[in-house]
Amino acid sequence: MTRAGIVTVVGRPNAGKSTLLNRLVGEKLAITSPKPQSTRKRIVGILTRDDAQLVVHDTPGLLHPRYALQKAMRSEALAALEDADVIAYLVDGSRGPVEPLQAVARLEAPPRAPVVTVINKADLLAPEARLQLAEANPSALFVSATTGDGMPALVDRLVSLLPESPFLYDAEDVSTQHLRFFVEELVRETALEQLEDEVPYSIACEVEEFREDRDPVYIRVVLFVERESQKHIVIGREGERIRQIGMVARTKVENLLGQRVYLDLWVKVLDNWRRNERSLKRFGFVLPEEPSS
Repeated sequence: MTRAGIVTVVGRPNAGKSTLLNRLVGEKLAITSPKPQSTRKRIVGILTRDDAQLVVHDTPGLLHPRYALQKAMRSEALAALEDADVIAYLVDGSRGPVEPLQAVARLEAPPRAPVVTVINKADLLAPEARLQLAEANPSALFVSATTGDGMPALVDRLVSLLPESPFLYDAEDVSTQHLRFFVEELVRETALEQLEDEVPYSIACEVEEFREDRDPVYIRVVLFVERESQKHIVIGREGERIRQIGMVARTKVENLLGQRVYLDLWVKVLDNWRRNERSLKRFGFVLPEEPSS
């Protein structure tokens, strides 16, 4: 009998969750950035082998939310924990001792699903530091999502904990999400790479038009910012910055689609969208329900 189920990857921001998803699936699905909080929504990747199918959910980093967008991100991560058949709790090994998942996620009770503690960035650890972590966490697995070291053992451990089940998706599928979503994420990733300070955190992307019947494929994406001053920064002097973002993002999108692309980028202001419930719903975020008094 085959095994199949949801593997939820959780951890603090910048633990390497998105890099791990990409490594597991063998495709670049989740954007990666040294800037924290780059993952805002759940990203689904599918790894299928002869005996098992892992539906891997990459999640926003576990944090203490300060505004509405971060509340929605935390809610998404907690919902993914509830959906999990197995939890891969990813820890940045270079940051010292491993805190329990229940404490990091501020859960009232331990998760329902079995938890595999995965110590990432093992390639950065000195032998003595690795030994100390191994002694303190004897059941943990050491991996490097960047180099791939330790990944076969991790997959085997995750598969062993999945329920017996037929495959949930076609064996050729690598994700459940639409191309528009990945185009938006690639444009946002490029903005994260090229912009500094608070500006990249204030950007949301939305595909307004996607014409696959054209050659090149025509895609219009709007980058929303929160203030007029941010719009000027994103556009740059005489449009230089937005042109550079467009050139780099177009190459990424062409690699995704395997076709030539005309990427038409626009920049608009949506005041204070990260703190506005209506704006967040427009971008597909779900805010947690406030407890009744």
